Amino acid sequence: MRGGSARRRELLKVRDRMANKKLLLYTDGASRGNVGPSAIGFTICDENGCVLKEYSEYIGDATNNEAEYKALIKGLECAMGLSQGKIECLSDSELMVRHLNRIYRVRSERLKPLIERVYNLEKFFEHVTYQHVRRISSMLARADELANKALDNSGF
Repeated sequence: MRGGSARRRELLKVRDRMANKKLLLYTDGASRGNVGPSAIGFTICDENGCVLKEYSEYIGDATNNEAEYKALIKGLECAMGLSQGKIECLSDSELMVRHLNRIYRVRSERLKPLIERVYNLEKFFEHVTYQHVRRISSMLARADELANKALDNSGF
């Protein structure tokens, strides 16, 4: 019990120091089939590129686009505990980035509730940007690796 309490105090100190710092959120969703077994992965870094958090999770059956959105949602939820400042979200999903930057309209009924959740999470940050990057980015490749590892570990 005490160890957990000390760990929590340390995390709160880090959060307080990071409260208005810029974060970089690299996200990826993976689906084996469309609809098929899916997973998410993300990496959160500070503005100097230091990894603050990595995460992966099997999410059940979803489309690839749903997995991309769910990775972003989970990443934003986690980032809220680290900073309420600026956050730059980087993804290899051009469709998702264009949706969020309001370049493309969201037509899929399956994606509409997910994009609404993202817009609601934006309110917890000073400023949110979305950028499309190719998977050659080492941090995005790591997010891809995390998502695929979650699928592999789930037997898919």
